[in-house]
Amino acid sequence: MSRDGQGRGPLYRLYTSRLRRHLDPSSVPHHVAMMIDGNRRWARQLGYETPAEGHRAGAAKMREFLAWCDELGIRVVSLYLLSSDNLRKRDSAELADLIEIIAELAEAVSEEPNWRVKHVGRSDILPPELARVLDDAEQRTRDHTGLHVNLAVGYGGRNEIVDAVRSIVTSHQASGGTIEDLAAHLTPEMIGEHLYTGGQPDPDLVIRTSGEQRLSDFLLWQSAHSEFYFVEALGPDLRQVDFLRAIRDFADRDRRFGR
Repeated sequence: MSRDGQGRGPLYRLYTSRLRRHLDPSSVPHHVAMMIDGNRRWARQLGYETPAEGHRAGAAKMREFLAWCDELGIRVVSLYLLSSDNLRKRDSAELADLIEIIAELAEAVSEEPNWRVKHVGRSDILPPELARVLDDAEQRTRDHTGLHVNLAVGYGGRNEIVDAVRSIVTSHQASGGTIEDLAAHLTPEMIGEHLYTGGQPDPDLVIRTSGEQRLSDFLLWQSAHSEFYFVEALGPDLRQVDFLRAIRDFADRDRRFGR
């Protein structure tokens, strides 16, 4: 359970309501990417014996976060849940708990009315059962037209770019093209179409919790022109008011896109 409940009195609710009312719907980002960080620190600070309770609290917070986004009219949300580096470097017991928690989260999100789930990452490096759960969630919701939720699991931004280039080369060779022709016509747009998120808008806003200020190999290509917002709160302690402040800050920025 998140510790932010202690601040949810009448004044908190009034301030949150005021923030929401003053947001211009036209200034709300279309696509928000979330890097939830600090779950393990949260569990350690509360005296839990294992990080699992932190990861469970973080997953519960992500369900809240998705509801906040849906309520504001945000159309696409990407959640960074498990990196390819995590799969190689995390303690096996912690990883087993995390895999179970992610599977539960994927199933819960896929049961929300009209939400669409997409797995973003490599299925071949995941435990078979988790890969199956993610694929089932994606297939079950593929015709839904509501909030589009990307679950980045077994994900790495550099791997994604490599996979995109491989896909381009394979398709080009299959059509009988030469490598010289491909080199002459390769464009950033072509690579973008072959990313895991091909066909989706790039994230307008990337949020990271816990005060850390780095990308950690998340959506490296797609975030070239994204705005970034860093929240001091640990993942499970993220409040709706923190989220609304991030949206307000985004709305006040002058996005230049290299101009």
